Amino acid sequence: MQELDADVIALQEVLRESNGRAGDQLEAIMAPLKGYEIAFGENRKHEGAAYGNAVLSRLPVELVRNYDLTWRGCERRGCLRVDVRAGSELLHIFNVHLGTAFVERRHQGRQLSGEILGQRLRGHRLVLGDFNEWTRGLATRLLSEHLQSVDVRRFLRRRRTYPGILPVLHLDHFYYDDGLELEHFRVHRTRVSLVASDHLPMVAEFTHAEP
Repeated sequence: MQELDADVIALQEVLRESNGRAGDQLEAIMAPLKGYEIAFGENRKHEGAAYGNAVLSRLPVELVRNYDLTWRGCERRGCLRVDVRAGSELLHIFNVHLGTAFVERRHQGRQLSGEILGQRLRGHRLVLGDFNEWTRGLATRLLSEHLQSVDVRRFLRRRRTYPGILPVLHLDHFYYDDGLELEHFRVHRTRVSLVASDHLPMVAEFTHAEP
């Protein structure tokens, strides 16, 4: 995380509490970092510890809300919304982790693009995370109707991010409002990043687009 030096960091599949046998991954991640607020959305328990998505932010956090995206008997999934203040602008960050089953993702795509992202919001929206969708499925199509997506090929020769050691799939995505302008984008690949996750971190820099 220190290598990224990002104002906002979105994580999926994180263990939060230390009362279970699995330990507290978030505490270990935060140990060397300074100046970040933690927002966490629990989706389920894993060996007694809370397990879910997290957002670390240097920007002031104004609201945290976790949405349940679970489909029937599948593994519990969620979307963590964190509103942060970037100067005079409010930014709504949606940290997403969709399921691995085709029908499951269709349900989650409808829920995400409808009741969650369809709310009346004061600021710009940024939707990012592990979508588990390596082809142009329903979730991708629905989000692309309302938001812009990062065209990875514009910045990189290769767009694959999973698995980190030898990427063959593009599962991780950024979507954003027209009011945001993408300045830079890169995939961060170092020895540390390969140990930290089986996904390569994606790093994007946005500015507020002038009207």
